[in-house]
Amino acid sequence: MTLIDFNAPDLGHQLEQLSDAQRDAAPFGIIKLDSSGRVTHFNATEARLSGYGSRPALGLDFFTSVAPCMGTAEFRGRIEQAQRHGTVDIEIGHVGDFSDPERELQVRAQSASDGGLWICILREAMF
Repeated sequence: MTLIDFNAPDLGHQLEQLSDAQRDAAPFGIIKLDSSGRVTHFNATEARLSGYGSRPALGLDFFTSVAPCMGTAEFRGRIEQAQRHGTVDIEIGHVGDFSDPERELQVRAQSASDGGLWICILREAMF
């Protein structure tokens, strides 16, 4: 198993080198969005730890259908602002999860080489 470092400066690049199975086995949530914000990858760890479960996420708009709690100016707005200025590489503290609205999350968002976006989520129990 390839180790993935949530704090690596080139996290997005590392994720692009892995297979879906390797991303599924990561110890943190990994979501990939296309350039329009639709989910193209939702790893098994994110489905399990978030409480989202086996509901289909692929093809859905992340900010309106999958995680509307992250569609706020504080979260989505920061990502969109970074996108307007070029490459996205931000870290955001967020409170709330599907299964636990009080859970603290550490979220990293980085640009993908295809114009999309990687969103990685580390939960409080893990850091």
